[in-house]
Amino acid sequence: MRDLSLHLLDLVQNSVRAGASLVTVKVSADEKKWITVSICDDGCGMNKELRERVLSPFATTRTTRKVGLGIPLMAQNARLTGGDVTIDSEEGKGTVLTVTLDGSSIDCLPLGDLAGTMVTLIGANPEKPDFVLICSSPKGEMSFDTRQIRQVLEGVSLNEPEITAWMLSSIQEEIEPIFGGVIL
Repeated sequence: MRDLSLHLLDLVQNSVRAGASLVTVKVSADEKKWITVSICDDGCGMNKELRERVLSPFATTRTTRKVGLGIPLMAQNARLTGGDVTIDSEEGKGTVLTVTLDGSSIDCLPLGDLAGTMVTLIGANPEKPDFVLICSSPKGEMSFDTRQIRQVLEGVSLNEPEITAWMLSSIQEEIEPIFGGVIL
């Protein structure tokens, strides 16, 4: 994958397939250029056996194929920078996947189109789950929450073209001053 947002697109789909009603994506960069990405969901969670083997490309819960590359590829990219991946999950309670990357490493992938990725996820799943995006850096922070949008729209689908265009513009506008166009 060419950037972190493409990894997020794939990894958040795991939360959707796990039956999550809320998925929170946090992206932060600190003053030392360390990047932390976390995906927290309230889906079905993983049992101990799956948690122990989920970093293997041959571990998947899908029945349509025998490999699951999302988490192993993200872990490999994180480790190339000196970072890592941790997974905290409990069956019936949800999962938190946390990725750390050294943003100053030549091997660190660019952020990519985070706003576009989030709007794609929301548009592809307009009814459920709800999504929260939280971004922060020493320059500031932002949050975007589909629960607030649903409350205002009163039944209008989140995948209506005017709504998706507004969400994209809004998220981009809020991310720009935080990451300055790039996550570094």
